[in-house]
Amino acid sequence: MPADGSGEHPLAGSAPLTREFFDRPTHEVAPDLLGRVFVHGPVAVRLTEVEAYGMPGEDPASHTYRGRTPRNAVMFGPPGHLYVYFTYGMHFCANLTCLPEGIGSGVLLRAGEVISGIEVALARRSAGASRTVAERDLARGPARLAVALGLAREQNGLDACVPGPISVRAGEPAKAGSIMSGPRTGISSGRETPWRFWIDGDRTVSPYRPHVPRRR
Repeated sequence: MPADGSGEHPLAGSAPLTREFFDRPTHEVAPDLLGRVFVHGPVAVRLTEVEAYGMPGEDPASHTYRGRTPRNAVMFGPPGHLYVYFTYGMHFCANLTCLPEGIGSGVLLRAGEVISGIEVALARRSAGASRTVAERDLARGPARLAVALGLAREQNGLDACVPGPISVRAGEPAKAGSIMSGPRTGISSGRETPWRFWIDGDRTVSPYRPHVPRRR
């Protein structure tokens, strides 16, 4: 539905991405997600920045690197599911799972542009804030994106490839010439792997921040 809560969602006619779309290596899925639209209830976000995380034993930055745990179990399920995790004791981040069941990999949704449900997203992002959140910053960063979309533990494990609370719509895929890649943000292991992908020049892309070791 539109931001005012009436009528049909403007993306209702846009086809959702299929499970086959996600049944590929994450570094192939990730750039192909740019320009696609993640929908949860009244809020829709056009994805402008993502990061790929690889398979167990291969990508030390991935939550699945050391194998399956209760926390990362969703990542080992079928492709096209939402994996939501809590980090730094304060934020939720959202990922979409890739590759066949049992492997364990996913794409982190880093940033996007809110294109529907702006008032809802603004209310969520402004709660407890001392100043009004700029529209470009509503989903500019993985934690902000999760808040804007209303994603938390309750959404962990939802299937994006069947009719339900969430979906990823085809949207307008980013043109190949506009897609940039580089090191992933703020990680200590595997930080040189160029699996962060973003739409060049898009104002909603988050700033790159290299990992800084904590002082003890």
